[in-house]
Amino acid sequence: MLSILTLIAGLVVLVFAGDYLVRGAVALAEKLSIDPLIIGLTVVAFGTSAPEMFVSLQAAFEGVSGIAVGNIIGSNIANVLLVLGAPALLMSINCREDGLGVSLVVMLVLTAMLMVMMWLTPLNRIDGAILLTVIALYLGWQIRAARRHQIASVPDYHDEVAGVPQQNWVVAVFIIGGLIGLPIGAWLTVDSASAIARMLGASETVIGLTIVAVGTSLPELVTSVMAAWRKSGAVMIGNVVGSNIFNIGLILGGTALVIPLDVDPRIVAIDMWVMLAAGLLVVALAHWNVPIKKLGGLAMLAAFGVYIFSVF
Repeated sequence: MLSILTLIAGLVVLVFAGDYLVRGAVALAEKLSIDPLIIGLTVVAFGTSAPEMFVSLQAAFEGVSGIAVGNIIGSNIANVLLVLGAPALLMSINCREDGLGVSLVVMLVLTAMLMVMMWLTPLNRIDGAILLTVIALYLGWQIRAARRHQIASVPDYHDEVAGVPQQNWVVAVFIIGGLIGLPIGAWLTVDSASAIARMLGASETVIGLTIVAVGTSLPELVTSVMAAWRKSGAVMIGNVVGSNIFNIGLILGGTALVIPLDVDPRIVAIDMWVMLAAGLLVVALAHWNVPIKKLGGLAMLAAFGVYIFSVF
């Protein structure tokens, strides 16, 4: 009973924190005269990836590599099929945004690098250093892109996003509150869900790929649903692509740099290929400018359901 109440409390925190983060991020983009896509790829993506960082580091320190690695692989799969599929039921999602191309390439490069590293398991400190180097170069490029996108006329996003704060201190409260609330809500959710899963006798890798991965992806899901509700598609797609990049480059790279991680043979044989397929799906939709509508969203959710069922 206590685990169920904790799960509900975590979900409530996630809903409010995700809403505040979206509004604060869009307000920040407006005040800095920056494309909201860049804000979604950086501030929002990093904030919603905080739960994955917390869970993976904690699992690594406890010697539970199955959860640490499975959490990232499962989260990147969920970020595409679940986090883009669910908001598509509310609005048509355009995966082609100006400035997204480089980020999509970086996401695929990091995915391919990680696959090779996992094939040569375990993930060691050299692997971690390489992944961190890539994310550092990517962030440097994002900073330059942000400067290039600072234009003379300040863009107005109030027609797209309702409830955007005006005062600087309120914007700061929204963003900081969202960034703090999301990992807290995810921690409550994952902790209670993991307790329930362990009682069922599930393996560490299965828990990492499913319960923990979905739990730590809830911030991305809630943020994307709120972005769809508030008609901010750029923040939504930026959040998903940026989160996948941060999950591999910063979180898994940083974790492997601290503690080498063993990789379950199941992940090498099946799950990393599903992660690659999910990434290629986003790239294909963006390249051919195919919007994700309700039918597409339902198909993505169904595919995610099949994947989760296959894990168990």
